[in-house]
Amino acid sequence: MKRKPTATRKPHPPAQWHLLEPWQTVAWLRVDPQTGLSQQEAEQRLAAQGPNLLQEQRLRSPLAMLLGQFADFMIVVLLLAGLVSGLVGELADTVTIMVIVVLNAVIGFIQEYRAERAIAALKSMAAPTARVLRDGRHHDLPAHELVPGDLVLLEAGNVVPADIRLLDTAQLRVEEAILTGESQPVGKSTEAIRNPDAALGDRRNMAFKGTIVTYGRGMGSVIATGMETELGKIAQLLREEKESRTPLQNRLAQLGKRLALLVLAICAIIFVVGLLRGEQPMLMFLTAVSLAVAAIPEALPAVATVSLALGARKMIRQHVLIRRLPAVETLGSVTYICSDKTGTLTQNRMQAEAFFVDGRTDPDLPELLLRAMALNNDVRLDKDGRPLGDPTETALYEAAAAAGFRGIELAAACPRIGEIPFDAERKLMTTLHREGDKLVAYTKGAPENLLPQCLTAWSAEGPRPLPIDDLGKIAERMASEGLRVLALAFREWPEPPADWYSETVETGLCFLGFVGLMDPPRPEAAEAVALCKTAGIKPVMITGDHPATARTIARRLGIAGDGDSVLTGDELARLSLAEFEKQVEEIRVYARVAPEQKIKIVRALQDKGEFVAMTGDGVNDAPALKCANIGVAMGKIGTDVAREASHMILLDDNFASIVAAVREGRRIFDNIRKFIKYTMTSNSAEIWTLFLAPFLMLPIPLLPIHILWINLVTDGLPGLALAAEPQERGIMHRPPRPPRESIFAHGMWQHILWIGLLMGGISLLSQAWAYHTGSAHWQSMVFTVLTLSQMGHVLAIRSERESFFAQAFFSNKPLLGAVLLTFLLQMAVLYIPSLQPIFKTEALEPHELAVCLVLSSVVFWAVELEKWMRRRGWIYKDHREAGQ
Repeated sequence: MKRKPTATRKPHPPAQWHLLEPWQTVAWLRVDPQTGLSQQEAEQRLAAQGPNLLQEQRLRSPLAMLLGQFADFMIVVLLLAGLVSGLVGELADTVTIMVIVVLNAVIGFIQEYRAERAIAALKSMAAPTARVLRDGRHHDLPAHELVPGDLVLLEAGNVVPADIRLLDTAQLRVEEAILTGESQPVGKSTEAIRNPDAALGDRRNMAFKGTIVTYGRGMGSVIATGMETELGKIAQLLREEKESRTPLQNRLAQLGKRLALLVLAICAIIFVVGLLRGEQPMLMFLTAVSLAVAAIPEALPAVATVSLALGARKMIRQHVLIRRLPAVETLGSVTYICSDKTGTLTQNRMQAEAFFVDGRTDPDLPELLLRAMALNNDVRLDKDGRPLGDPTETALYEAAAAAGFRGIELAAACPRIGEIPFDAERKLMTTLHREGDKLVAYTKGAPENLLPQCLTAWSAEGPRPLPIDDLGKIAERMASEGLRVLALAFREWPEPPADWYSETVETGLCFLGFVGLMDPPRPEAAEAVALCKTAGIKPVMITGDHPATARTIARRLGIAGDGDSVLTGDELARLSLAEFEKQVEEIRVYARVAPEQKIKIVRALQDKGEFVAMTGDGVNDAPALKCANIGVAMGKIGTDVAREASHMILLDDNFASIVAAVREGRRIFDNIRKFIKYTMTSNSAEIWTLFLAPFLMLPIPLLPIHILWINLVTDGLPGLALAAEPQERGIMHRPPRPPRESIFAHGMWQHILWIGLLMGGISLLSQAWAYHTGSAHWQSMVFTVLTLSQMGHVLAIRSERESFFAQAFFSNKPLLGAVLLTFLLQMAVLYIPSLQPIFKTEALEPHELAVCLVLSSVVFWAVELEKWMRRRGWIYKDHREAGQ
């Protein structure tokens, strides 16, 4: 039997490619470093291992996604309610219910369809082409044709097309922030890394798929393609994550189930009691069915959707884009915000923060140091005069320019006549300039590399001996404060060096000083963090950056105190889940974390009962954004992957915008609670009215048409208008809602019970008064009192604590208009002759209408009394009252 060629078998790769020497890498991959793979060999490997693509999840068909929206219990109940409404001849209610059901199904379908685009966005990040060495010649190939072993050439501006072990580099720097969280381009080399557990950001001999080459050039061998790359592993995490339901979705689902069971039981009781009293079976059946339709708040999904949509529209004006409507409400429940550092809490640009010159910290900078900062760089200006180039050099250029030393002008007066470019191994850069009749060389680089090359140190009095040990300690102290420390030095030359090598030029230097660089916090971020804490939300920083840098930024922003420690990714990896969960609520700063560890942090907090928001901008953040209760992506610097995996996007990349979203989420949930309180109280009043009448020896107080009319005019416009209610005072001084808190908490169920009973009682009182005085209008009076008392109720519950008279009267004009319209409609069905036969009503006498108005106002004053008692702490006192 013919044996298959070994090239088609997928070799078992080393566990860590960064541990191998370059020659070991090419030997393992069976590739000639001079000629690359042959075309035939590449085709065999491509057939065996597949294309260099991210696999897409098997998607549900659009029809299956749409039909799946109708499987929710609340939707089924609403459909049954619509069917019953049609059977009793109320086609208007049927149409209303069906429109609401379809609206919710369409919204759910759109959300699910858009969620599937996250993988597509991740896939689009792959480089479309790659320059490859095959058969000894260079070829530009589609990136999806790359195979392990291919030799790929990298230049500035390239997107790395696969995971690559570097074999040759020339000042190569790669921007890896989207994968590792590092704020600066990483210098690359070819040396083997000796640490087997080195994090991705520390694997300097590797280039990863999806990262960007910013400087220099390099060549390396592909060691992983497609789903085997680090980007592919993140894609797999993204595919496996399931989105969690929001608190609003959970609460509405629970409410729908409870209401359905309760309503069915009550309607059955009313039907049986009516039959026992001798009422006509058909009348009692229609009454029970009508009450069932009225008691199910079919407007609740619409109110929730309208509230969230209005909030989302308002948030756009505040630079927040809501991708999934319930996300606004969810922020009102968030207890932790896990935020990426780079670009989210910081400005994503380097800035000179500290200086050390002539034995002093942050002195007046000498001209020689400023000239070195301005001249020793390769910064260029764009058409608007803004500096472009390496972030570190840009920071030095801007610091010198701020002191009046503009590099472009100095370069014209002091031309560069020689240079030794920066090298990742040497970690130094030198430029030689002609300044008048002398030549000056300026050198900058890592302190540990530059200080040994210095003989003296600059001082105002002249050169002095170099205290190299003391300077080393100063550099270490600055680095421990989270600064990236650069050393600068100079040397005067009588004439250009004969041998232009680092060994001859970068010696005998005079040390000028240290510059400490940092990606500074956003100016508004500290205030936003403080407001989060005021609202009871704990901000946590999760970054791939250095622990010292993370600690410094966290302290400056107020995220962490002096006594708080930083947990690194290595330390986190050594903790079991049980050990980690014991301390997760105490940790405020994480550094050097991997993508899967971000998910571990979010899940550990969720296991402790917390609701977690995760902010981020990179590919590495996408799985955690999707895993979190709400994912918040950056709109400017964020990747498409992060945006598609998120629930909301900050269009201005401003952490402070989250505070506005929290405030809006709390307002919206308050208003949804008010609607539930309003509609449930109204529905319970209708139930009490029908349920208690037989026990008081009164005839059936309402006909089916009355019940449906009350449901239509009171649950409709007034209920929807509650969505426009402004926020209550002190909304940001109360803690987040406990995630498992019942929607009926804080005295809500007690209010529904006693106000509903009061409303039903005064309705029956009007019936008893009219019935026993011989009035033929008793049924119209019950009908009117029950309708108008609900209008008094909706005005009174605009705030849970504040008196109606303490609020701005016209602050919710839609509600006032809805109440006025409902009153006019009620008067119309009473007094317009053509409507009386339809609604089975009769015109009330003036004194009868006056009695109805007086009785219906009782509910308003009763709620005002309830709020007065709450303000004094006599009733419903709970954690939410703090600070109000």
